[in-house]
Amino acid sequence: MEKDKNQQQKSIKRLQSSIDANAYQKAWFKDLREKINNGESYAIVSADAPHEIFHAMDIPIVTTQWWSAVIAAKQLSSYYFDLLNERGYGKDLCRYCSLPLASAMDHNPEMAPWGGLPKPTVIVARLTCDAMQKVYDLWAKEMGAPFFPFENPGSTVMYPRWWEKCRYDWEALYETRRLDVMVEDLKALIRFLEIQTGKTFSYSKFVRIMDRINEQEEIYDKIHDLVAKTVPCPISITDSIPSVMNPQWHRGSQWALDMTKQFYEEVKACVDQGQAACENEKIRLMWIGAGLWFNTGFYNAFEEKYGAVFVWSMYLALAADGYIRYPTSDPLRALASRFVSMNEQLHMPPWMNEWLVKEAKLHKINGALILTPTNCKHSGGGTYFTKKALEKAGIPTIDIWADMVDAREWDNDQMIDLVSEFIEGII
Repeated sequence: MEKDKNQQQKSIKRLQSSIDANAYQKAWFKDLREKINNGESYAIVSADAPHEIFHAMDIPIVTTQWWSAVIAAKQLSSYYFDLLNERGYGKDLCRYCSLPLASAMDHNPEMAPWGGLPKPTVIVARLTCDAMQKVYDLWAKEMGAPFFPFENPGSTVMYPRWWEKCRYDWEALYETRRLDVMVEDLKALIRFLEIQTGKTFSYSKFVRIMDRINEQEEIYDKIHDLVAKTVPCPISITDSIPSVMNPQWHRGSQWALDMTKQFYEEVKACVDQGQAACENEKIRLMWIGAGLWFNTGFYNAFEEKYGAVFVWSMYLALAADGYIRYPTSDPLRALASRFVSMNEQLHMPPWMNEWLVKEAKLHKINGALILTPTNCKHSGGGTYFTKKALEKAGIPTIDIWADMVDAREWDNDQMIDLVSEFIEGII
C-alpha cells in the first residue's frame, strides 16, 4: 500500500476557549441544519462579504472558506478535487473556493462533513479575483440558488502604513468613490435579501452589532499586544486561530463577545502565571497566509525539538488592526470601509508588505514561513514582495509551496525536513 504522504497531525489546543469555540461551531451547524429542514433561510457567503448585514436580518450564514477548511480538516479534499478533475475541470483551478463547489457536485451527504450543505436561499461573494464569478455562478446553479456578486473597486491611493489610518480616518484611506460604490452595493444587497428571504433589515439591530464588533475587536487588540510582547509566548496559533475565527464568523453577537472575553482572560492568566506555549522557546515564527487546514498539527511539530513556536497568524493580527471603526455615526459606510480593502491588506503589495514587517518586528519574529498556493492568484500573487520586504528587514523567510486545502501534493516528512533545515539555519 502506498504511504500516506500527508500524515495529518492533530494540533495541540491548550486553551479552553479554543476547544469551546470549535465545539460551538459544530453544534451551531447541527442546529442550523435542523432549522433549514424546518424552512429556515440561510446564505452561503464569502469570507470578505459583509456578514453584518445578514446578522442584522437574522439570516444564518455559512462562509465559503470556513466550509472549505472543514472539508480539508476531514481529509476529504483529495476525494472532491479528484471528482472535480474527473468532470473535466482543470487542476489549476483556485482550490479554496472551488472545493465547496466540488462537494456540492457530489450529491452525497453521507460522504460530506456533517451531512453536507443543504440548498441555500442565496449565495453572495465579492469578485476579488478573476475565477470567483465563474466558480460561484457554477455553485449557485448546482445548488439552485440565486447569486449576488459584489463589486470590487480598485484603489488608486496607496497607504503602506494603512493600520495607522483605518480606525478613525478610514474615509480618506479607502477613498470616497470606492466607499460610495460599496454603500450602494450594501443597499442593493439588503433589498435583494428582503425579497429572497421575506425578512426585514433592522437598522437598530445593525447599529448594536456594529458597536459590539468594535468592543469585540478591541479585546482582540489587547490579546494581540499580550502575545506580541510576552516572551516566551503564552499561546501558539493552534489556539489563537480557532479562538479568533469561530467568533469572527458570528462577530457582533453576544456569544462572540463573551467568547472573546474568555479568550482574553485565559491569555492574560497565562501571562500572569508565566505559562508558555513552549517553555523551551528559542525561535518565534510567523505563518503568512491562510491556515494549513488539512494538517494544523504541523504548527506544533517544531516545538519540542527546536523550541520553535508559531506565534503569529493573520487572523488575530487583522482582527486587531483591520476591523475597528470609529466613528459609527454612519454605520453602513463604516461597514463598507471594513471590507473594501481587506484583500489588499492581506495579500497585495504595498498594503501587506509594510504591515507584515511591522508585525514581525512587534512580535520579535526570528523567521517567517510564507504559504504560496500556486493556483490561488488572490493569495499567492504578492508573496514575492512580502519575502523581499521581510528579508530586507533582516527576517529570514522560507516559501511553503502548498495549497491551504489540497492535501494531494503535500509530503509531510519532506516539509518537516525542509522547515527543520530552515530553523537550524536560524539557530
